[in-house]
Amino acid sequence: MRPDDGMMMVLNTERLRLRPWRVDDEEETRSLFRYARDPEVGPAAGWAVHGSPQESARIIRDVLAVPETYAITLTGDDEAIGSVGLSYGTLIFTSDEVDGNRYGIGSESEGRPAKACEFGYWIAKPFWGQGLVPEAVAAFICHGFEDLGLESMWARHDVNNVKSKRVMQKCGLQYAGTMHHVRMEQLDGEVYRDEDMRRITRQEWLAARGR
Repeated sequence: MRPDDGMMMVLNTERLRLRPWRVDDEEETRSLFRYARDPEVGPAAGWAVHGSPQESARIIRDVLAVPETYAITLTGDDEAIGSVGLSYGTLIFTSDEVDGNRYGIGSESEGRPAKACEFGYWIAKPFWGQGLVPEAVAAFICHGFEDLGLESMWARHDVNNVKSKRVMQKCGLQYAGTMHHVRMEQLDGEVYRDEDMRRITRQEWLAARGR
């Protein structure tokens, strides 16, 4: 890992480079649209298929180019093939208790210390089945605990999404509960799902590394 020019960092793994998303970049927009128009990608992660390059450009500007959201790229190839990032404004449970201390899940602007945050991720279909998502998520969790000072990190998946469940399990997230009949706000129409919540605490992450 190394600092970037701004507030964000660039996170490097054996095969990946996680970098900030680029606004008003034609190649970035083409890459996102190329993969996000696939109906097997976005809906599984809870967001709608992109209908045009213009929509992808807007998503980069309004959704992805924000603090602590990273484009996933292969080492030596700068094309964005996925994304991983925090959801500071997301409130799933009222609070999260870690070693007797209660931390709100959300942002400081909501009046709670941002010590426990939700994160999400996705990767384009041509890169499925190669172990790239667990590699990206593991690096991001490390960043969350070591660089951002988080005490707990959450993620959620459709109860039927076995692939995402396995990613979280590989990265040490433990089952924390099921949310029933959750409306998928970013999908068209009235779409509801049951979602499993999974969590890893700083203490669990450190223990897994013998620290």
